[in-house]
Amino acid sequence: MRKAFKYRLYPNRSQAEALDTMLATHRRLYNLALRDRRDTYEGGERSVSYGEQSARFKESRKVLASFAATNFSSAQATLRRLDKAFKAFFRRAKAGECPGYSRFKGEDRFRTVEFPSYGDGCRLKDNHRLYVQHIGHIKVKLHRPVEGTIKTVSLKKACGKWYVIFSCDLGEAPEPVQDGPEVGIDLGLKAFLVTSDGESVRPPRYYRKAQKQLRVAQRSVSRKQKGSNRRRKARQKAVRLHEKTANQRRDFHHKEARKLVDEHRLIAVEALNVKGLARTCLAKSTHDAGWAQFVNILSYKAEEAGTRIIAVDPRNTTQACSSCGAMGEVKKTLSDRMHVCSCGYVADRDVNAAKNILSLGRSDQVRTQRVAASVA
Repeated sequence: MRKAFKYRLYPNRSQAEALDTMLATHRRLYNLALRDRRDTYEGGERSVSYGEQSARFKESRKVLASFAATNFSSAQATLRRLDKAFKAFFRRAKAGECPGYSRFKGEDRFRTVEFPSYGDGCRLKDNHRLYVQHIGHIKVKLHRPVEGTIKTVSLKKACGKWYVIFSCDLGEAPEPVQDGPEVGIDLGLKAFLVTSDGESVRPPRYYRKAQKQLRVAQRSVSRKQKGSNRRRKARQKAVRLHEKTANQRRDFHHKEARKLVDEHRLIAVEALNVKGLARTCLAKSTHDAGWAQFVNILSYKAEEAGTRIIAVDPRNTTQACSSCGAMGEVKKTLSDRMHVCSCGYVADRDVNAAKNILSLGRSDQVRTQRVAASVA
């Protein structure tokens, strides 16, 4: 099982300049490799492999001082990053999807440098310092201990701040817990989530609360002349507001996910089409809720704790009755907040949906266990 640990870096002025130079060099390498692939394919209708570009880069290091000053393994990781993007493009094109061709990376679209082998150009020291080749020892705020064995290291710049991310191997995931309470959760906008036990969590709506400040900050950016220092400062102010909103939302997701994982051994959740919902009139509220991020956080916390997560089909979970299973004669709209069935069962529509989700999760669990038993 892999887990990432993210820490804040505090470089001094010369180290910050060296980190910016390293990031710019890797971005240049990525763009040059992308241009090489594009021009070669257009000229001879032939694809360039990662092996070819890695060999060319090895020769370029003998000529270009900027490339020679980079860690070779990290440069290879940048070339592999481009190779993965092209493989994903051809896979989507072959599947008949609408693929997006790899784009040249601007200054704000390339923020991460990866060191694929821990100890090769990047290592954490005992004195809370991170050694980076050609840069030196950078102060790290280790707010929690690193667990497991460090496999890869990534340096990331976000909102003018530098971070280090350690990807660690924690060994085998624990066996799923067999005994304990089960719960189904219904994600929504009126309530962030409602459980099958009847508990409800109010949505924090961090973006809505910060919208006035964001509007003022973004209008200030639009009035400044492009390329000026005043525009750069105004843009940094808007970026910090967006960063605060994102941090608040992530912190809320972590806390709610931890509560669910600690109290239950099975959690059934809807497999929502978040991208589809984000194309509707509810797009702003959908992005503000951040359901996809919450489910991802819930999934990895559950795996670490031995809690089983089951994603179920959300179709008809709101319309069906959790008591008798009958479909309502009149389809509920978003304004209908109560579920009233002909069998006499009356409940909040979200609680009814959460109970249906739990019932589907239990049936999927039984079906999975039967298949595993037959295979064994």
